[in-house]
Amino acid sequence: MPSKSAFTFLFSSMATVVVSILTIGALAISTTTPALAAAPIVGTQAPGFYRMMVGKFEVTVLSDGTHPFPVHKVLTQVVGEKGAVPLDQVAPGEADALLAESKLAVPVEGSINAFLVNTGSKLILIDSGAGSLYGDCCGHLIDNLKSAGYTPEQVDEIYLTHLHADHVGGIAPNGKVAFANAIVRVSQVDADYWLSDKNEQSAPKLLNSMFEGDKASLKPYIAAGKFKPFKYGEELSPGITPIASPGHTPGHSFFMVESEGEKMLMWGDVVHVAAVQFPNPSITLAYDSDAQMAESERETIFSDAARKGYWIGAAHISFPGAGHVSANGGHYYWIPANYDGSPAKN
Repeated sequence: MPSKSAFTFLFSSMATVVVSILTIGALAISTTTPALAAAPIVGTQAPGFYRMMVGKFEVTVLSDGTHPFPVHKVLTQVVGEKGAVPLDQVAPGEADALLAESKLAVPVEGSINAFLVNTGSKLILIDSGAGSLYGDCCGHLIDNLKSAGYTPEQVDEIYLTHLHADHVGGIAPNGKVAFANAIVRVSQVDADYWLSDKNEQSAPKLLNSMFEGDKASLKPYIAAGKFKPFKYGEELSPGITPIASPGHTPGHSFFMVESEGEKMLMWGDVVHVAAVQFPNPSITLAYDSDAQMAESERETIFSDAARKGYWIGAAHISFPGAGHVSANGGHYYWIPANYDGSPAKN
């Protein structure tokens, strides 16, 4: 029988071997596993689409991108007979103060959102983004539409809230038709205004590029007989009704989307800088054709949406731009949609 000292020696030797093995393993791990800080920064976002149901209609919000919005250059306010005056002249610092309350500062990234509505019988795109008219920041709508499971060829109709570049440009990036099978529709009033050479010559310089972008984007659809302006008063498709909302442009339109009692109002350019215009709806935009009318339209629709509680689809509120308007103590608030990752319910 081995002596006590032999057992002690044996145990000590085994312990030394175990420690050595663990040490070697640790060294091997430390020399083969790179530090986490060595991982490269990826620098990309997830595909820009968000899905929700409005009754039986599937609504897919599509991002065309974001761009630095020129807050100090374009925010205005109506001052009596002077009309729209730069906000910084009327209330210096107000825009920056309101942005700071939302933890924002200039430059603010402005979202460009469009809305794809699958009614079950038609696939309808409401607004189309800027396409190639705003440069590399934007023009991502087609890629995001494909990521969302659709193809441009499946789109039956395109309804435009108005003919500013960041709403019409996506139908024909670089002048080429993007939606081969689609009919393009906008109010007759907006078509008459923006396709007029006479109006282009008399318009403010700030808007001149809009006319050129409109003409280039619509030209191939007009040539193919696929541009059909509408008049108000009836549904364009079962469940989708245009509503006249002039001010931002002469023929600016809302589209009420309704299915099984649920409603979503696609309101185009009611709001451009949410952190500023919800607290102060009187703040207008240099791009408004009639700033006083645009201000009145915004306050009216804020009140109606807050009172009735329907969904809003907003072109320029932070993606996905789906939510509700609320009112409290005479002030309006934006309530974004609560993210829902569950499958769409048919």
